[in-house]
Amino acid sequence: MVSEASRHVRPRHAWTARELVVLGTAAQSPTPARNQTAHVLRWGNELVLFDPGEGAQRQLACAGISVAQLTRICITHAHGDHCLGLPGVLQRRSLDPEPAPIDVFVPSSMTVHVDAMLSSSAWDRDLLDVRVHALGGPAVVDLRDGMTLHARPLDHTIDALGWRIESAPARHFAPERLAALGIVGDDIGRLRRDGVLAHHDGVVRLEDVSVVEAGPAFAFVMDTRPCASAVALARGVDLLVVESTYLEAEAALAAAHGHCTARQAATIAAQAGARRLVLAHYSERYPHEEPFAEEARKVFAEVVAARDLDVVPVPAAS
Repeated sequence: MVSEASRHVRPRHAWTARELVVLGTAAQSPTPARNQTAHVLRWGNELVLFDPGEGAQRQLACAGISVAQLTRICITHAHGDHCLGLPGVLQRRSLDPEPAPIDVFVPSSMTVHVDAMLSSSAWDRDLLDVRVHALGGPAVVDLRDGMTLHARPLDHTIDALGWRIESAPARHFAPERLAALGIVGDDIGRLRRDGVLAHHDGVVRLEDVSVVEAGPAFAFVMDTRPCASAVALARGVDLLVVESTYLEAEAALAAAHGHCTARQAATIAAQAGARRLVLAHYSERYPHEEPFAEEARKVFAEVVAARDLDVVPVPAAS
């Protein structure tokens, strides 16, 4: 048995600013221990629900997350194990007093399925403003606070999109450049505030003594064969979720059904230079998660084979 510390998970009550809450890890068929696929990303002021499979509403309750807290929903594709929980989540949100609008991002070919799901039972749709955004290919959506949502097509058996969330780049002082110019104390604050500083060698600009670094990033890659888009979405992310429906012994079956093995998921993480990999979406034929972690760690060290209701923190800045 792997310890909680080594698996990089924490109790669900100990929220941090950036973390992944794993609601379900089953592939097509749920099991007594695994709900169908669903994940929530806590990212600053964003609380994003990815792929609300059947039972997502209950799993949110089990994780201590209110449906009212969700800021947006992203769905990779129209297979039922990734979206049949959507009607329940939205109908529950509509019961709240003055519920906030909710943005739902889906592949463009999925809008007909969303309409069908939202019409599949009797509820007052006028109570909730559901804003469906259909994306047809590589796309970038501006979110709040300088964050962006990226979508890229994956290689599944039907249209599917992978997702990436990035925080805005940040500018940081380069201590060695400040030291070389003898800029210390209050002058650093003035330079940050004004962007320029009168100096005995002339005027120093903020960009002369600082660097711009990419902000933290997260990627969600579900139901795909290994492909260039998966690697592009995962490039340099701090936390990466990749489906691992099968183990490598059944790589041919994975390819036939448009899925990854644990080893292939780890290879994507390694090629992309990700910092931490989360495996999920296991076939019901596998009763235990640890073989997935063992296979993946032969290729990539920082691996969590997720279990339902795990909370996986995003690694702190290095």
